[in-house]
Amino acid sequence: MSGLLKKIVSGAKLSKDDSKEMGFLDHLEELRWHVIRAGIAVIAISSVALMFQNEIFEYVIYAPKKPSFITYRLFCALSEATCIHPPELQLITREMGEQFFMGITVSLYIGLIVAFPYIFYEFWKFIKPGLYEGELKIANRLIAATSFLFILGVCFGYYVIAPFAITFLGSYTVGTEAINSPTLSSYVNYMTMFTIPVGLSFELPIVVYFLAKIGIIGPEIMKKFRKEAFLIIFIVAAVITPPDALTQILVGVPMYVLYEISISVAARVVRDAKREEQKQID
Repeated sequence: MSGLLKKIVSGAKLSKDDSKEMGFLDHLEELRWHVIRAGIAVIAISSVALMFQNEIFEYVIYAPKKPSFITYRLFCALSEATCIHPPELQLITREMGEQFFMGITVSLYIGLIVAFPYIFYEFWKFIKPGLYEGELKIANRLIAATSFLFILGVCFGYYVIAPFAITFLGSYTVGTEAINSPTLSSYVNYMTMFTIPVGLSFELPIVVYFLAKIGIIGPEIMKKFRKEAFLIIFIVAAVITPPDALTQILVGVPMYVLYEISISVAARVVRDAKREEQKQID
């Protein structure tokens, strides 16, 4: 069992210079304050986003359905064959207060995305006392990598998945009687589906790192179950994306690439652990 689990179970020290160990209730109190600070950060950023909600909707939320969006312009600049054009979608509202509640919802999502690095930083501060000195050395790199992967996933969903999905789903018809006029809430829900879940799925290497650190998985078992992992990844991609093959492929392929990267991450964790054990023996 790693130093992290040992100290969480037995009670981590308050600091390196403090010999008093924390009990279970002390841990809960400490965790509560970390959650409160993270929540305050989300609310603060969401409040600012709410004040600029018109600009956020116009230049961020509605942007992927406009022909001037950068993704459409880039693909059209490559060649005529790769050029795609979004359909003209007129968003409607069917319920009283829908625009108000969507404004609140989008502001909260913006707050969550922007505050994510700080949220993870608070999580890191909570588990930090349970780590060995050697593990503390990778702290800054781990925080940076986690934040980078999440933002990368969100950007991938926003700039790649969203334009293709909007073009496909917005243009798809089943006859002449139905007209694509999605509601505002439907559009926002889909945009959320294209970004936040994809950002979280990009955290796979970080999850594997921690699982390998506490000995739950290793590179050999990940290699052994490659086929099963491939199937599970595309099932997950089908769950977190709209029900069309294109967006599932757009999500599934990067996730599988991350799985292969995660194998290398797990292998390095195992090598470092063996090297540390050898040093202790010597």
